[in-house]
Amino acid sequence: MFAQIKHMAIASENYALMGRFYEALFRLRTSPNAKPESAVVVGDGYVGMNINPRRAGRQAGFDHFGFEVDDVETVLGRMKARYPAVNVLKRPGNRPFAGLSTHDPAGNVFDLSQKGMENRRDVYEDGDWKQDRTIHHFGLRTVMPETLAQFYVDVFELRPQEKPAGDPNSYLSDGRVTLIVMPWNINDYQGSGIERPAPEHIGFKVESVEGFKKDLENLIGRNPRLSPSPVGGGPEGAARLKLFQASCPFGKYHLADPDGVLIDVSDA
Repeated sequence: MFAQIKHMAIASENYALMGRFYEALFRLRTSPNAKPESAVVVGDGYVGMNINPRRAGRQAGFDHFGFEVDDVETVLGRMKARYPAVNVLKRPGNRPFAGLSTHDPAGNVFDLSQKGMENRRDVYEDGDWKQDRTIHHFGLRTVMPETLAQFYVDVFELRPQEKPAGDPNSYLSDGRVTLIVMPWNINDYQGSGIERPAPEHIGFKVESVEGFKKDLENLIGRNPRLSPSPVGGGPEGAARLKLFQASCPFGKYHLADPDGVLIDVSDA
């Protein structure tokens, strides 16, 4: 594939604890070359996840994602020709993945990287490995679903996947990870807190959902500080969980990390 979804990033005030959560429950690995004073960077052998210290003014939560591409100049040329309102920003050299950052037509920020860029390090340069628990998909809610789906096909050559009639989502695959472009409608949040259009959830594939749930129970027993945030509690929580379950067909089990980032889990 010309482009691969190789990066996701969370902004957190509890970044060290969050890193431990993803290591312990999903068996994501850190790089032996990681710097202890920097963001936590973990990976599944394909996707790297940065858990960045939240700075003043930054929103917490699932913040952005990123593509590794065969040729950055091709991407820039396509965006300039077809989406001239999109701008690009060169990033500081201390970013382990991003050489450039840009955005889609709705303003969702994502990073661009290419093998050989001087800034790359940590799990992004440790080579691929195989493991049972991997990032399978992520959801992006937007008021411009058709436009964004076409953007990611035009610019990154992601492949649209088949879907049932009447499904409002678009499923765009890089061959391994799926970007789910999901419509955002304020009326969907009836009975719960309203969330802005943004990256919404991260989906993992595991070897067994039942085995995963047992591991989660054991993890909470060993270290309650690594417990997930409650999902589905009270009337508002129940309404939000119902929307989550109805919006993504992959999830068989739903939870949230200690900071409240939504996660769904599947084994098929």
